[in-house]
Amino acid sequence: MRQDQASSSRTEAFRAAIATFIEEQQEAKLKGKGMDAGTAPRYDYATWLANSAARAASVQFATHPLKATFPDAKIRATTSPFIQGRNLPQHWEVGSHLILHDVLDGTGDAAWLVIIRFLGRVMVEGRPLLHWLLENDEDLLQALDPDRNRASQLADSFKQVIRTGQASSSHSRAKQVYWLVGESPAEDGDYHLLQPLFSSSLAHVIHLEIQDARFGEANKLARQAFFQKKPHEAPYRDYRNLVARKLGGTKPQNISQLNSERGGINYLLASLPPKWDMQRPRALLYIESAMERLTYFKGLRQQVAALADFLRADPPPNEDTRRKRRQLEQELGQQLALFAAEIHARLEPGWTRDPACELPLCEQLWLDPERVGLPARAGHEQEDKGFKAAYHAGNWPDEVAGRFANWVNEQLRRAGLLGLGDAEYRHWARQAVIDAAWPVPVQRRAPTGGRA
Repeated sequence: MRQDQASSSRTEAFRAAIATFIEEQQEAKLKGKGMDAGTAPRYDYATWLANSAARAASVQFATHPLKATFPDAKIRATTSPFIQGRNLPQHWEVGSHLILHDVLDGTGDAAWLVIIRFLGRVMVEGRPLLHWLLENDEDLLQALDPDRNRASQLADSFKQVIRTGQASSSHSRAKQVYWLVGESPAEDGDYHLLQPLFSSSLAHVIHLEIQDARFGEANKLARQAFFQKKPHEAPYRDYRNLVARKLGGTKPQNISQLNSERGGINYLLASLPPKWDMQRPRALLYIESAMERLTYFKGLRQQVAALADFLRADPPPNEDTRRKRRQLEQELGQQLALFAAEIHARLEPGWTRDPACELPLCEQLWLDPERVGLPARAGHEQEDKGFKAAYHAGNWPDEVAGRFANWVNEQLRRAGLLGLGDAEYRHWARQAVIDAAWPVPVQRRAPTGGRA
């Protein structure tokens, strides 16, 4: 008896959710208009379900709609994949695999995208109707129609929104790329023809994040604090140099449901070459270590703060923690290489010959490597010869790595982390990415200890 009551309750929950959705569609359709005799019956519970089920084949769920690259492609003749991120290979790069929770998009006849919203947005027990439908949930079937045969027919019709078991096909006007897989670029058979897929679901996740950063109330307060130079408990997020790619023109609903909800706007993040600041070497003169300038290198303080916050939180010792920590540490080490690359690019070789250069020899070798190719100066032959010999001796990368390790330990101490010693010193030294532009015999051994 209790089981029957529970089943009846679930059926009513499904029915109530479906009825609410249909009423909302009716209200949206008739907003500002009067009800006429021909409109009302279409929103009758059974009639609406029957009409929608009959048109379900005209739409389909798709995370990568082909219409994003060619709007006139017919969905029944071409393939628009429906891919769940958790089923994809997981890797470090940003991609659709990061969408672990369903972001359901749909494409097809724009007039019937309401079916996508119906199956993807109506939630019962925290899951969309689509999930229950694919599991042949008995209570959902009962809610669709008390008659089992009619309910099954409705369910089978709705299931057409997921296309499976079909051979993949593209369109001659879809974006395509010939990719060389063989030995000869002159042979047609040595190419594979690839079709880049547009991930509408990933674009939607990014769109929501950017919209929240630009217009969300929480980030608005953080932005105000940032410009007023006041402390704020939350980070300030800003996406600069964005480009908006408009899909679908004046009819974004012709591409997909989520594209319609974005108004056709699909943000592209900035992908620009580095902009070098042409400065004199003054910033590196009269100081005893370039690490003083490294502290103010682009974004580095934020990266150190992120690492300090992560370590202070004392996360559990599992694979996710190790992966996150490794990522933060590698990013920190890579910044060291970027710092050096920027110095190499914007300062003339030989700048360390300036009498005002007080950097230790290892840092001079690291930041001014092309000096070894310059002719010796009159009156400074021994000094220049010694510089070249020290460079080719190859001990300086380890020395720089050690100075970097001391710098990281000091930054973390200032952030409130205690108990940092030789073990951490050796660990940070191993993270240092030191580029040796010349074929020096770099030892790359971890220094034995620092200023613990």
